Amino acid sequence: MKKRSLLILVGALGCVPTAPPLKGVLAPDRALPSLQLATGHRQLVFKWEYQEGDLAARGDGSVRTAAPDSARLDFFLGGGLGAGAALLIGDSLRSPHVELARRYIPPSPMMWAALGRLAIPPLPDTVIRIDGGLVRADIGRPVQWRVAIRGDTLVALEHLSAGKITERLARESNGQVVYQAPGARRRLALTILREQPGSFDDSIWSL
Repeated sequence: MKKRSLLILVGALGCVPTAPPLKGVLAPDRALPSLQLATGHRQLVFKWEYQEGDLAARGDGSVRTAAPDSARLDFFLGGGLGAGAALLIGDSLRSPHVELARRYIPPSPMMWAALGRLAIPPLPDTVIRIDGGLVRADIGRPVQWRVAIRGDTLVALEHLSAGKITERLARESNGQVVYQAPGARRRLALTILREQPGSFDDSIWSL
């Protein structure tokens, strides 16, 4: 059984891209900016498309956030065929169907990155480089996370294992926010339709 599990892990890692060398000029005196949720309450409305292998689905959704670390996610399947909701509080995901939610919703660091918040585990040995208008960084030894930041915007977050990119969240040039897990053939694309201040009470934190 252990041998089979190892073969599955090696096969999965073989399907994911190798992380290239970090671009840019070394900047040992720079520090990563603190990227947090906007203060107060905000609401994002989006369209979503999900793929996992041969499975594909799409629909609408919304996220209501409350600084510093709370978000409610609501997803609606196209054609009125279903709906789901989840709460992301810190790094904890809650849902009436939590296993299903974990399948469709990216892990908490990636989901927070989609909302503009950098929330990865604290690790030593951060290497920072400047690449034009981008601040790039490798975090951990061995490297576990790679980030790219432009101004106060998180452009990309990658999760690395054994030098390979196992997960990636990026803001694309077409305005989409795209999460990918190549080894699992999983992809979630969010097209943000609008973002605005919101006003909601504590009832949204109950499911």
